[in-house]
Amino acid sequence: MTDTVVGTVIKSTGSWYDVRLEDGTLRKARVVGKFRLRGKKVTNPVAVGDHVRMTIEASDDTASIIDILDRKNYVIRQSPRKKHFLHILAANIDQAVLLVTIVQPKLKQGFIDRFLLMTEPYNIPVHIVFNKADLYDEDDLAIFEYLKVVYENIGYHCHLVSCLESRGLSEISAVLKDKTSLISGQSGVGKSTLVSAIDEKIDLRTQELSDFTGKGQHTTTFAEMFDLSFGGHIIDTPGIKTLSFNHLEIQDVAHNFREFFITSSECKFSDCTHRNEPKCAVKESIEQGAISEFRYQNYLNIIQDIEEQNYWEIHSKEY
Repeated sequence: MTDTVVGTVIKSTGSWYDVRLEDGTLRKARVVGKFRLRGKKVTNPVAVGDHVRMTIEASDDTASIIDILDRKNYVIRQSPRKKHFLHILAANIDQAVLLVTIVQPKLKQGFIDRFLLMTEPYNIPVHIVFNKADLYDEDDLAIFEYLKVVYENIGYHCHLVSCLESRGLSEISAVLKDKTSLISGQSGVGKSTLVSAIDEKIDLRTQELSDFTGKGQHTTTFAEMFDLSFGGHIIDTPGIKTLSFNHLEIQDVAHNFREFFITSSECKFSDCTHRNEPKCAVKESIEQGAISEFRYQNYLNIIQDIEEQNYWEIHSKEY
């Protein structure tokens, strides 16, 4: 006899998935068949946060995922290991919390905007949390204040936090309460420490920065959903070192820089890339100070990166 049940994926470990059923019980399951994402190749067709339909064989109690229910959204990136594949970070989330630091490790130029390029297609609300505030000197605090103005002016929320000083923790707890939140960030930004400080029942493994490189060490191997004791869920993901987007077109990037998209309706050309085209409303707004020059430079770097990847991909086939 075979039973059919519905549940939510709460952990992905490669070929096996932990699924929480509607009655709260947990099942380990494997995928049956092949699932694709709009015809694209994905390293993980089933992601944490997915609502899935499973069959359970009464004879041996094995569970098989046979269907993925409609997603309200998902966050996807170019696979860091297979550049022609995509990797789903999480599905069906209410918001994303991006954890960064100004120092230890130093914030990479453009990292925030690259992350937002993953959440913007579904208009997923993002809270940008600047961690390790106890390490900031006056220059670092000035950078934070500048970035806060840049991102809050276009609708993203910014927070200053220190786990060591218990600064801003209640504010982040209020943000997370009763919501399903993806928590992500660069390697080494203190994500695991922050989560443990917010909810002591969630004891995530932590590591210090590498003494040799000053770069973060991966503490999370697979994505996993945790229940918050005060209500809500978080999806913890492996630390991110780089973000590339060879699966996107230039217009995809332009449309998902939200203030560019709004202003672009006034550009002379509908397919304006906001580089060398005449009568570009975006460039005019930058000159007038209405759009951030900082964001624009990050935009140019991203589309240059995409063009270079595509160039080498085309020409590598010639040899």
